[in-house]
Amino acid sequence: MVLALSILQAITSVLMVLLVLLHKGKGSGLSDLFGGGVSSTYGGSSVVEKNLDRITIVVGGLWFAGVVALGLYLK
Repeated sequence: MVLALSILQAITSVLMVLLVLLHKGKGSGLSDLFGGGVSSTYGGSSVVEKNLDRITIVVGGLWFAGVVALGLYLK
């Protein structure tokens, strides 16, 4: 069980780093390389950015659940 949770932690950690790097900052972000700059804007944020936000929140939730599960299991 610890091995499965550790693998989940490693995968979600790498995904979180990649997803955060894809977000657009003050200037242009890495998401522009994948079509974020050419999509239409709704309310100042592109559809790609909104979807990237949702994916980041889901992966962050999985990461947090993995941390709590590992903490409870190892306690």
